[in-house]
Amino acid sequence: MTYRLLRATFAHEDDLIGAIRAVRTQGLHIVDAFTPYAVHGIDREMGLKPSRLTWVCFICGMTGALGMLWFEHWTASVAWPIDVGGKPWNSLPSDVPVAFESAVLLAGLGSVFALFAVCRLFPGKEPNLAGPKTTDDQFVLLIDEADAAFDFSNVNQLLRQFNVVETEECVVEGGNDR
Repeated sequence: MTYRLLRATFAHEDDLIGAIRAVRTQGLHIVDAFTPYAVHGIDREMGLKPSRLTWVCFICGMTGALGMLWFEHWTASVAWPIDVGGKPWNSLPSDVPVAFESAVLLAGLGSVFALFAVCRLFPGKEPNLAGPKTTDDQFVLLIDEADAAFDFSNVNQLLRQFNVVETEECVVEGGNDR
């Protein structure tokens, strides 16, 4: 299946943000925006939902902390109870540092693997960039041309207000990886 997209290139992030606002008010579908660095507020302007990666991080961290607390309690008071200087077998304060480190480790690893899974990143995957200099110094906006309200001349005129450097119609081959 082929998709027709309009690729608009900007030199500054403010122009990109303004173009995103204008395109969304026209009711056109934005496929994606590419920037060389993280742009604050672009997700809100594009109307994206908040990421669920924070919940994955929290659940992995709590699993690591609670699992390590249980393991330390089990080893110290059930499996190998050793009386060392009158210290109680289930001493929670001595277990907290290791549980915290386990929480940090599992939260980090779980977040990274969840991000890789959601983005479908794996070793050897070919990059699918919107242009040759997209991740270097250009800000690129991809607009779907399949919408019935799309008119190239009107959209091009709209984008000129925001100092568009280049607009180009491109055809993308593939399935759901637009």
